Amino acid sequence: MTDWITQLAPGLPRWLAEPLLALSAAVLAVIAAYIVHALIFRVLFRTVRATESPADNIVLKRLARPTRYALIALALVLVAREIPALEQIWAKVAGFVMPALIGWIAVSLLQALVKTLKLANGIEGDDNLKARSAHTRLTIFNRIATFLIVFVTIGLMLLSIPGVRDIGVTLMASAGLAALAVGAAAQPALKALISGVQLALTEPIRIGDAVVIGGEWGWVEEIRTTYVVIKVWDERRLVVPTNKFLEETFQNWTKTTSQLLGTVFLYVEPTTKLDPIRARFFELVESNARWDKRVKHMQVTDLSRDAIELRLLMTAKDSPTLFDLRCDIREAMIQWLAEEMPEALVRGRVMSVGPDGRAVGAPSGEALAQMEGEAGMAE
Repeated sequence: MTDWITQLAPGLPRWLAEPLLALSAAVLAVIAAYIVHALIFRVLFRTVRATESPADNIVLKRLARPTRYALIALALVLVAREIPALEQIWAKVAGFVMPALIGWIAVSLLQALVKTLKLANGIEGDDNLKARSAHTRLTIFNRIATFLIVFVTIGLMLLSIPGVRDIGVTLMASAGLAALAVGAAAQPALKALISGVQLALTEPIRIGDAVVIGGEWGWVEEIRTTYVVIKVWDERRLVVPTNKFLEETFQNWTKTTSQLLGTVFLYVEPTTKLDPIRARFFELVESNARWDKRVKHMQVTDLSRDAIELRLLMTAKDSPTLFDLRCDIREAMIQWLAEEMPEALVRGRVMSVGPDGRAVGAPSGEALAQMEGEAGMAE
């Protein structure tokens, strides 16, 4: 093949002919590999489009880029066997390129598998407890497995450097001290990583759970290896360390089911008739589309000198629906009491006292005596 370049340029020296030969062979190998890859994946994409499963499309899209470069690397290996100059160059970079390509393909396969399993466990429905559990485990294990693959890949790439390999052998002689030093320095990271694994196994929370932590109420939007993202009801994002959910108390409103029981408190006069209020409450709840038809109940939970405390119980399929239902019932009951039973609304009783200790506006002693005399004459 060197003779071929010499024939094209008779006066070309050998020291220049060999690099040109290596370069031209490498370019031709890259072009050929690119064309072969494009043809193969074009046929594969046409084949998977005929199937109903989206998993095939996901896998092919994830593998398209890494396999293209892997095929190019394979073509360069085959050409380098025939050209000594190219083989010398490839031998120096193969230790970096091959582990990187293998790690890239492994990560792409992992992500494609995780995305396919997530599609198979959709969380769009109402009764999605098992699906959210599967999403949580897949998300956490995906991040941990990706970290391990990247870590191993970088380690293999570094081992191709002779100096780094010698340093590693030296460190192995003092492995105990090195392990202690690394463990002490990486304690927070290791703790967070272990907490992430424990979170996936024990499942105190799942993606989509409604939780209350640190006085904030929201939904678990994302679970990462070291922290959890809570989407608060007012669109804020609360970032909480993973170990908070393992070491501190928090509320999970959807641990076993998303259905919840809610209350609305009303305060009415002690002399109020309660049966009309109960009937109106039942009517409002039954006509509201947010009620899940499980529980509706009214109870007298407290009685004081000035008011009766009424607790209205109702249920809904999840916490956002329950919140809206409570607001609807509270507003409708207050409006109905104001229109139909205004005497039932609690009013503040304030008595003004004058300098003599009597209530302002109360009759004096002479006025009382006069009133009593007039009453006696009338009898």
